[in-house]
Amino acid sequence: MIRLEGIWKTYTMGDQQLHALQDVEEVIESGEHVAIMGPSGSGKSTLLNIIGCLDKPSRGTYELDGREVAALEPDDLSRVRLHEIGFVFQSFHLVPRLDALANVALPMTFAGITRGERTELARAALEAVGLADWAHHRPGELSGGQKQRVAIARATVMHPSLLLADEPTGNLDSNSGSQVLELLQHLNREGITLITVTHDPNVARLADRVLVLRDGAIVRRVPGHDVRDLGSLFAEKDSTG
Repeated sequence: MIRLEGIWKTYTMGDQQLHALQDVEEVIESGEHVAIMGPSGSGKSTLLNIIGCLDKPSRGTYELDGREVAALEPDDLSRVRLHEIGFVFQSFHLVPRLDALANVALPMTFAGITRGERTELARAALEAVGLADWAHHRPGELSGGQKQRVAIARATVMHPSLLLADEPTGNLDSNSGSQVLELLQHLNREGITLITVTHDPNVARLADRVLVLRDGAIVRRVPGHDVRDLGSLFAEKDSTG
């Protein structure tokens, strides 16, 4: 479970302070699928980075599965990121000189897993995303949809309990995007907590619920199936509902 209490993220620019997040309060239960939406600059990626332990709030409390993240030692925090959280990005973040198998195996290198076991687990992860036959192709030889499926295999090879996806279909055509969304939904049905940042109402509609940010604050909470178009979603009066 994720618990955010009074989360602020503030940047100092000269003599001015910029509040990227303002007093965010939220609980996300294990196994939920939550989408985060909002205009550009509303704090979506900042919030995702804090949830993913890639950034720290300026103030407030973040608890992950009952542990206060700020109280974790650096080595413990690294283990949390490695073993419990998977990340999927819009631009894939694959290593160009490595083939798909080696890209998927990369996180396990840092976990001290033996080469033989890394290969076995990476092959299984690629098979799970339908790319077993593409194991020895480098990113430059893959389509956008295939690259994202490799990225999902890499993000889930350590069997995390939490998967964070930042605009996972942003660089994909509609067909490839649908395949990636189907895969993410499958992982969520298998029990992974899924949090997705998106601008796409079609992606948000698949979530159990949607958090709408504006100026760093959550202004609306709506069921995913109630999402229609961005204009109406962002234009309505603020409500933490």
